[in-house]
Amino acid sequence: MVFDFLKRAQVQVPEQKASAAGPVINYSGTGRVAWSPRDVVSLTKAGFLGNPIGFRAVKLIAETAAALPVILQDCDRRYEAHPLLSLVARPNPMQGRAELFEAIYGQLLLSGNGYVEAVPGLATAGGAGLPSELHVLRSDRMSLVPGPDGWPIAYDYTVGNRKHRFDMAGGQAPICHIKNFHPQDDHYGFSPMQAAAVAVDVHVSASRWSKALLDNAARPSGAIVYRGADGQSALSPDQYDRLVSEMEAHHQGARNAGRPMLLEGGLDWKPMGFSPSDMEFQKTKEAAAREIAIAFGVPPMLMGIPGDATYANYQEANRAFYRLTVLPLVSKVSASLSLWLSGFTGEEVLLKPDLDQVPALAAERDQQWARVGAAEFLSKAEKRALLGLPPLAEEA
Repeated sequence: MVFDFLKRAQVQVPEQKASAAGPVINYSGTGRVAWSPRDVVSLTKAGFLGNPIGFRAVKLIAETAAALPVILQDCDRRYEAHPLLSLVARPNPMQGRAELFEAIYGQLLLSGNGYVEAVPGLATAGGAGLPSELHVLRSDRMSLVPGPDGWPIAYDYTVGNRKHRFDMAGGQAPICHIKNFHPQDDHYGFSPMQAAAVAVDVHVSASRWSKALLDNAARPSGAIVYRGADGQSALSPDQYDRLVSEMEAHHQGARNAGRPMLLEGGLDWKPMGFSPSDMEFQKTKEAAAREIAIAFGVPPMLMGIPGDATYANYQEANRAFYRLTVLPLVSKVSASLSLWLSGFTGEEVLLKPDLDQVPALAAERDQQWARVGAAEFLSKAEKRALLGLPPLAEEA
């Protein structure tokens, strides 16, 4: 029995040379969709720089939000003049308030993250003092350095081979990081451009398809059928090369649209019509444009996209745009900046949009003022609180 065991131990298993991943390879012959890369730089190029719908949606939100007037107040008063208001009005020598906020909103919409740098100012007895300048940094160049507890201890700003580190440990943070909600990332935000990435690819592909159609005389291509003599149905290599070169030189492109074709030697032109799927490309393009607008929270009616009847009129769509998209974004950014800048001065102040100066919301504000003003059971202080106004100073 011992010898039988040794014989069994010497049995050689035939060597099998095959990939370990072979059993999981899919051998189906269907094609794959070529989606664009999903990093911030690629999405910005494809969805903002190379797509009119994405460009207009981002510009519309950022410019509208940046144009909103802001006020500064605390629990006791509303400030007409304050160093923080002066800083926001002129954040740096190259930008004003609207340009600074437009850059912040644009970064949030394109990358999901906004970074504001504070240039240290003169120190005061009470603390670090208000920053001398504010700058918006590019999100694609910023990377977060987490600490042992998961909270950021530094931010690295990289340009080419050069890197600058902003230390967040100790003292007032030099970087204010504003981010959108991301359910699967602890440190970075989720941008509307990422949600609209598939619709952007579809819209860009439909535009390229229509451009190719225009380059091809704005009609579908056909087939050149060769019927040679004596049953021959094949062109010689020289004849084929000559035919291809003549087609490329004289019958392709917009400048050759409508040019007659001279066929000889048994050649016959067979035009091909549009298939039903080809004729639906315009509807596909409009549907993709509508999805991009919806991802950013812009009513398609404001973008000039046909076929949208969600709102009764343009005024109602504009009001919904302010209420559902612009105001939440402005309130979020203003609150984050207020909390961050308050740490420099030690004052608990709040930057907020002045809703009384928004023309699109004038009708709603008038109704609210009328309702609150007619409520006799409310005191003057309660009415001011409901309208978002600070209490009046008590008379001596």
